[in-house]
Amino acid sequence: MLSFTDAQLNTWLVAFVWPLVRILGLLMAAPVFGHRSVPARVKVGLGVFIALIVSPTLPPLPDVALGSWQGLFILVQQFLIGLAIGFTMRVVFAAVELAGEIVGLQMGLGFASFFDPQSAAQTLVLSRFFNLLAMLVFLAVNAHLLVLGLVAESFTTLPISAAPLAAEGFRSVASFGSTIFVVGLQIALPLIAVLLMTNLALGILTRSAPQLNIFAIGFPITLGVGLIVLDFSMPYFAPQMEGMIRQALQAGDSILRAMRP
Repeated sequence: MLSFTDAQLNTWLVAFVWPLVRILGLLMAAPVFGHRSVPARVKVGLGVFIALIVSPTLPPLPDVALGSWQGLFILVQQFLIGLAIGFTMRVVFAAVELAGEIVGLQMGLGFASFFDPQSAAQTLVLSRFFNLLAMLVFLAVNAHLLVLGLVAESFTTLPISAAPLAAEGFRSVASFGSTIFVVGLQIALPLIAVLLMTNLALGILTRSAPQLNIFAIGFPITLGVGLIVLDFSMPYFAPQMEGMIRQALQAGDSILRAMRP
């Protein structure tokens, strides 16, 4: 008859539960994996599968009972680490959505919005279009596999321990979040420049010919020019998106190193 001691059961549980919590934190926040259309059972099943693969390769774990206060503290730490990794990848999609919001407002598509279940808010149709394109590029370059590889390597870069995480890591997460506005503006800048020149031309035309109804001709011209420039800029979207994904992966690795005690 097989018999197990409490110490053995605790060792097996912590070797599985702590990595699982970090992986589930990533799957909750990361793009594609964390989308609301992905069922919760799929996320949990994927997390359990990855944890079963990763747990035999873990470095030595702290000798702490899972149900103790210190064990719960480590559990919360692992969840925060997973969230931090997922947040760095989510920043890329937030920047793309911001670019869509800016371009949509400049083109006059501010009224073309619908309810987005992911953000639980009204979203411009152009922002949703950019988000779908970014998701396709994310899957096409196998970034979802790179993200899973990053969380698997994180157990070596930032091993599970009872020591508190360094505050510098959380500061790095906040600093990387500021790139949403920089990258979003960079993506939307060509369209903003062309639409600005279009609006200036319409203003000059209105001053020279006051009898023209600017509201009747301005909207179709602005919309048409915006769609043409958008069509010309689409071939450059995928390389820029790929570079942003690479930058987010590097930032995720740097954040993990900065979190080390």
